[in-house]
Amino acid sequence: MKKRSWNIRLEDLVAARVHLGHNSKKWNPRMAPYISTKIKDPLKIKDIHILNLQKTARLLSETCNLLFDAASKGKQFLIVGTKKEAANSVAQAARTAGCHYVNQKWLGGMLTNWSTTKKRLHKFRDLIKQQGRLDRLPKRDAAILKRQLSHLQKSLGGVKYMRKLPDIVIILDQHGEFTALRECITLRIPTIGLIDTNCDPDLVDLPIPANDDTTSSIRFILNKLILAICKGRSSSIRTITSRSSHIKDKEQRKDKERRLQRKDKEQRLLCD
Repeated sequence: MKKRSWNIRLEDLVAARVHLGHNSKKWNPRMAPYISTKIKDPLKIKDIHILNLQKTARLLSETCNLLFDAASKGKQFLIVGTKKEAANSVAQAARTAGCHYVNQKWLGGMLTNWSTTKKRLHKFRDLIKQQGRLDRLPKRDAAILKRQLSHLQKSLGGVKYMRKLPDIVIILDQHGEFTALRECITLRIPTIGLIDTNCDPDLVDLPIPANDDTTSSIRFILNKLILAICKGRSSSIRTITSRSSHIKDKEQRKDKERRLQRKDKEQRLLCD
């Protein structure tokens, strides 16, 4: 995997409050390798853990490299973040990079009961197509369909065009999205996860030590991941265009050679 520069500076991580962990009494001992120290919180008069930002920067950079490569190969991503601090950032970031997302309530079995989810998504897409004809229906029928559409939009709006299980899932809150994480573990879908000081880093495939409670921290990490996906997709388009151009040039050369051979053959026949 080629290393790339993602401009991850320690001062930017500090400014985004990525380093701030939880109350030191609520920590998970498995997070010890990612914690540098603990300090007294002047506002709440308690000790809080401080994450090691050098490790955060390294792991975030490695994850960005992986996402770039995955995106360049056409892999599909699902971003999960339903807490209010993350919801808006998740929707905006996912739309920017063309990713699927869940930023409202996670529906249990969304991935593990994929056959049922697929049927619901198919129904959802059909309702969207019928939306323009709702005014022609009787008021009662139109009201029922509008309610169904509203419910499906809230629960499945971010995944309505997901036609297969995602290749990689990005989890922004291990505790809040534990049902989603458990489904990924069951199906062996690779996961990337923000891990705060009260999380278990062993539950995700690619952990990124970071404050998962503050909007600025979530947005900073998410923006870097999305940048990597966007650049990877652009790289894929350039590669396809380059290959297409190469094939076209090759065909043109062959066509030119055939014309020259045909012309040469005609000249020989005339001479004879």
